[in-house]
Amino acid sequence: MISVSVKCPHCGKSLMEPKKKLDNTASILVHLSYAGKNAPLYMSSAYGSYLVDTSVGVPIGKIAGFRCPKCKADLKSTRKCDVCGAQMVAFDLKEGGQVQICSRRGCKKHLLEFQNPDGELQAFYKSYVKAFK
Repeated sequence: MISVSVKCPHCGKSLMEPKKKLDNTASILVHLSYAGKNAPLYMSSAYGSYLVDTSVGVPIGKIAGFRCPKCKADLKSTRKCDVCGAQMVAFDLKEGGQVQICSRRGCKKHLLEFQNPDGELQAFYKSYVKAFK
C-alpha cells in the first residue's frame, strides 16, 4: 500500500495528520460539511483506500463539502466526476501533481495527475519503493 502526502492547493500547507492513523499511516485531515453540520474528516492516505473517520454522517449518494482546515478554502476542483457528475475534490501532492476524489459519498472515482510526469512520477515511484523497504 502506498501512502500519499498531500497539501492544500490554495495555501500550500500540509493536510497530513500524523496523530490520527488510518491504515497504519498518517491520515489526511479536512473539514467536512453536510446538511448544516461541520466536523473534521480524517481520510486514509493509503492510495485506493476508502477508510474515513468523522462524526458527520453523510448518506450514500449525497454530496459533501470539503474545506482546508488551515485556510478554510473550498477544496472542490473545476473537474466533474465522469462517473456520477459531482464535483471532484483536489489535493496537491507534496512532491508535485494532484490527487482528486469524488465529493459524492459512495462514488469510488479518484484520479492521480502529474503536470511534470518525469519528475513527479519519479518522486511518486520513489515514495512507493520506500513503502516496501
